[in-house]
Amino acid sequence: MATPKSRPRDGYPGRALALILVVTVGLVALMFGTGNTKPRLGIDLAGGTSITLTAKSTDPKAISKSNMDIATGIIERRVNGMGVSEAEVQTQGDNTIIVNIPKGGDRQNAADQVGTTAKLFFRPVLAVAPSGVTAPAPTGTPSAPATGTPAATPSATAPAATGTPSAGASATKQGRTVGEALAAEGTTPSPAATGASAAPSAAATGSAAPSAAAAPSAAATPPSAADLSAAMTQGTVPPELSAAFAALDCSKPEVRSAQTGPEDKAVVACSQKAENGYYEKLALGPVAVKGSDVSKAQPSLDTQTGAGWQVQLQFNGTGTDAFAKITGQLATQAPPTNQFAIVLDNQVVSHPQVNGPISGGSAVITGRFTQTEAQDLSNVLGYGALPLEFAKSDITTVSPALGSDQLKAGLVAGAIGMLLVVAYSLVYYRGLGLVSIAGLLVSAALTYSIMSLLGGGIGFALNLPAVCGAIVAIGITADSFIVYFERIRDEVREGAPLRPAVQRAWPRARRTILVSDFVSFLCAAVLYVVSVGKVQGFAFTLGLTTALDVVVIFLFTKPLITLLARRKFFLDGHPWSGLDPKRLGARPPLRSSRRRSPSSAAVKEA
Repeated sequence: MATPKSRPRDGYPGRALALILVVTVGLVALMFGTGNTKPRLGIDLAGGTSITLTAKSTDPKAISKSNMDIATGIIERRVNGMGVSEAEVQTQGDNTIIVNIPKGGDRQNAADQVGTTAKLFFRPVLAVAPSGVTAPAPTGTPSAPATGTPAATPSATAPAATGTPSAGASATKQGRTVGEALAAEGTTPSPAATGASAAPSAAATGSAAPSAAAAPSAAATPPSAADLSAAMTQGTVPPELSAAFAALDCSKPEVRSAQTGPEDKAVVACSQKAENGYYEKLALGPVAVKGSDVSKAQPSLDTQTGAGWQVQLQFNGTGTDAFAKITGQLATQAPPTNQFAIVLDNQVVSHPQVNGPISGGSAVITGRFTQTEAQDLSNVLGYGALPLEFAKSDITTVSPALGSDQLKAGLVAGAIGMLLVVAYSLVYYRGLGLVSIAGLLVSAALTYSIMSLLGGGIGFALNLPAVCGAIVAIGITADSFIVYFERIRDEVREGAPLRPAVQRAWPRARRTILVSDFVSFLCAAVLYVVSVGKVQGFAFTLGLTTALDVVVIFLFTKPLITLLARRKFFLDGHPWSGLDPKRLGARPPLRSSRRRSPSSAAVKEA
């Protein structure tokens, strides 16, 4: 009966080597097969923009983890919806969101939208007046007699809200033009002569124009802008808003961008687009329909009327009922109170006129939008409003040239570190140095392929701190080799033959390597959890390379040294092998002494 072969004392090192080589080749093949042949670079290396958003709220309890998570998801969907690929959105601390936009995307447009709250409201218009109007300079010639006719009928150039499938509102001018108003009112209209307001439609009666005898002389003082604005006010301003409406000067950009007010009360606001060189100020009623009732928004091109780009809205059940109710009420009102203002983030996008109730749960916003403006508006409306307001506390842009320089510097530093380790290994360990070089190459291949695959799989970006982590990993891997080599040399110095020395050195070296790598991995894990932003890249790379060091030392370095110990070059202690007994000062073994087994040595050291 054949006796089964006993397992060799040094195991089967060829199997471990074959396993790690198959894994390495498989990862490299997968890398080329998926097309992810290069790691994805971060903003500091590839160029891009980093935006820091800080949440602000009058209620401190509103800045909570749930609201921050909701805001992060909305911002991420907005940025990705604009076609900006590989953008990163992550929270930092309790009230900060970091948005990283790589090169190649519309960075400026994304920077304008990421912090936009996108709170959409539909408010009825109570009154409209031009802002910043000035009277023409007197010429010394009496003005022509006025006819007493009302102002000209508004032209059809303004935005309109329409229902779908049938239009429920027509495109009409929001208020009279300043030139028409001045022509109808004379050069110096007075409140007494003009009355409280003038209707913009042909059916409405205008205020009586001053007679020719009342025409101003050359020495008359031109009226103020406030008087002209009050004279040309259409509609009725609520008493509680009369002072604020009179003082509102929409010709100033800082005033147009600082409009706020509660949802359940009337407010004053400015139009965001000038009409015939003048901005309009509006008195708006309480919110009738909220943007949260919009279920879908998408841009479209109006090819039937030629109005250009528009935004189609789809309401949910609540929004459908509320929108049909408010448009039905407005359709029965006289201009300008038959208009409703579309207010986005406290800014009036448009205030179209309604001629009939809009039902069906859909509407169209037109405002002479460009394609980009329509896409941006539908983007912020479709993905919802942010639960908090955000301020852009920092915007950092890195040019591709600067990122390329930083990447080059990181690669040069890594190459210098690798060359120094290789030179040290060859000079000090000679033949064993080749083992450490081969281990570094295997570790580098594994690290590079995994980072490339992670970049395409989960969006891992290699930033400058991550490159630093990879450079530090060179030292960690080399340190594991050195620990094992020195343990082998210690055994050789004590007079042990090479093959037993390799086996006896492994238990003690293994414990030291595992403890060292465990500490490094623990530090990397803690750093990754408690840190944010770029520091996480360093922690991730450090943890990955530390784990790979354990794999390489167990499946590559140890089996390879076991095989080399069977070769005559190393077994006989060639001077260039790095294991020459004479060079190491080995003591001749005592014949009467019995060598300890690896298991007893392990127990004693433990």
